[in-house]
Amino acid sequence: MDVGRRRRAADALVGHTVREKAKRMSKIGCGYGSEWHLLRYLGYHRALLPQKVSEALGAESVVWLDFPFSENGMPLQDDREFKGLEFLTDARILEKWTYFWPQSGNAQNWDAVGRAIVEGKEAWVLVEAKAHAEEVKSRCGATSPRSRAQIMGVLAEVREYLGATRQPLEHWLEPYYQFANRLAVLYLLEREGIAAHLVNLYFYGERERVGWQCPQNASEWEEVIRDEEAWLGLGDGSGLMERVHHVFLAVNPLA
Repeated sequence: MDVGRRRRAADALVGHTVREKAKRMSKIGCGYGSEWHLLRYLGYHRALLPQKVSEALGAESVVWLDFPFSENGMPLQDDREFKGLEFLTDARILEKWTYFWPQSGNAQNWDAVGRAIVEGKEAWVLVEAKAHAEEVKSRCGATSPRSRAQIMGVLAEVREYLGATRQPLEHWLEPYYQFANRLAVLYLLEREGIAAHLVNLYFYGERERVGWQCPQNASEWEEVIRDEEAWLGLGDGSGLMERVHHVFLAVNPLA
């Protein structure tokens, strides 16, 4: 194969790899899905979203952080969410995070991160957005025995702290693992004296799609939440749960 043909073949391979990566990384639906609706509210309804979140937190205001841009040369859709605790700058906490949670695999991805003034003090606002019931379900995908043992150790500690011992620890690994590991982050921040709130943002009124159960009102979402909390054995007895908030937003309030 001559040099020109080799170069063209290499360019084609690189182009294919980039396109495939873009398809894998781009998960935002066009006109539907939680990420789409959250971006709509952050962009087109930028006053209403912080108003609803502030009401839930009893906050004076909420200011959203910008997410990181994609790396130079990568597709623009590779702009990404904050993961784990990378929104923090406190080196002491970041070091503790490396011992607290596995640093391999996929860390917690936040749909939005903000700062709020709650009771006169600054606090972090960590957002998870959902538009259909299947989005609340996930399982622990750690394959490394060491990572899985570390995760189970942390979840056992959080479960004990919350008094959520009515259900076995295995319930925290699936099918509501995402909520469980978000609670773990909230727990670490509280333990280290960092004020933070977890906001679960539920969009209702999404058009039904194949394989999706789309709640059409807040009451239908509340049924999903009750099932989730019952499975994890959660109650209202912990101060940590007072920093978990449920905010319900209509996909279109005029519909």
